Amino acid sequence: MARIDPIALSQELIRCPSVTPADAGVLDVLQAVLESLGFHCKRFVFSEEGTPDVNNLYARLGTAQPNFCFAGHTDVVPVGDLDSWTVDPFAADITNGVLYGRGASDMKAAIAAFVAAADRFTAAGPFDGSISLLITGDEEGPSINGTRKLLDAITREGEQLTHCLVGEPTNPMTLGDMAKIGRRGSLNGWITVNGAQGHVAYPHLADNPVPRLIRLLARLDTLELDSGNDHFQPSNLEITAIEATEGAENVIPAQARARFNVRFNSEHSSDDVIRLVRHALDQELVDYDLDVRVSGESFLTPPGKLSTLVSDACQAVLGRAPELSTTGGTSDARFIKDYCPVIEFGMVGQTMHKVDERCSVDDIENLTAIYAEILRRYFGG
Repeated sequence: MARIDPIALSQELIRCPSVTPADAGVLDVLQAVLESLGFHCKRFVFSEEGTPDVNNLYARLGTAQPNFCFAGHTDVVPVGDLDSWTVDPFAADITNGVLYGRGASDMKAAIAAFVAAADRFTAAGPFDGSISLLITGDEEGPSINGTRKLLDAITREGEQLTHCLVGEPTNPMTLGDMAKIGRRGSLNGWITVNGAQGHVAYPHLADNPVPRLIRLLARLDTLELDSGNDHFQPSNLEITAIEATEGAENVIPAQARARFNVRFNSEHSSDDVIRLVRHALDQELVDYDLDVRVSGESFLTPPGKLSTLVSDACQAVLGRAPELSTTGGTSDARFIKDYCPVIEFGMVGQTMHKVDERCSVDDIENLTAIYAEILRRYFGG
């Protein structure tokens, strides 16, 4: 007999104010529930200079293969302007069938749904294989001391994931709208052009770097990386910031800087994108410095067993199958794809990171049923 109420567990998780990188007891709540179901749990705390320590959890039920893994994060973004909320963001109140709270959509309700789904599935009897949870507290932060290090640590301990479902809020408007079978890569770049400071009335005694930076940015603004492909929209480069100030309006600055972001599809690796950017900038014959930070590479899990599994489960519970998409930002799936096939499917994302974040109680129940149906079909029940 199933023991876990996904709605009550969602509330328990939301009531832990686990704003990145704070744990706020949320993993204690999750671990206690998982251990009551027979999961073996292990906690990992990862550190790196210049970043906060982060608590992570890996839990597994069973020892045999295949190992179906559910991945997610218990950390949430800050609430922002508290006065703009109509409810306490960490009270997890339910009003008219809607659960309110930071993390309701992204993604504590999905974690609760998976735990409850595992409970319902295993209550039906033994199965051949394992179910695991890979949970980080660093997805909304720099993603340095979270999933990437957790995957490396459990792999060194002999763990092997066969397939993975990430519970990110993939549905734009209605549960069952969309599953994510890939993500674009992301890189941030900083262009710096140096000059010589001087008085604006005596430009011949200075060297203004701003016009040169503008020329470089104009070149990037017209750069076409590709036309997209069957699974991805065209890659795009967006200029996101420009700065050049010496603190006074009558001073020519000594330096001008700009920041840009590139979301690139499976036509490119990050190295390809960097080469294309440098080639475009070099056409202007301007001295510049370019610094780049790659957040993740593009990846695709081709439609097949895993996407069919999710689609069929949605069809069975909701009477419709989700669109298979690669839109949106990045997620921890960008790390998991190096270890096993991965797909993303979770709550409706309409209110994620917003004031009065919320999700439907019915959606929590239906998501639990979908996850349970996925497990049943995966293990041949």
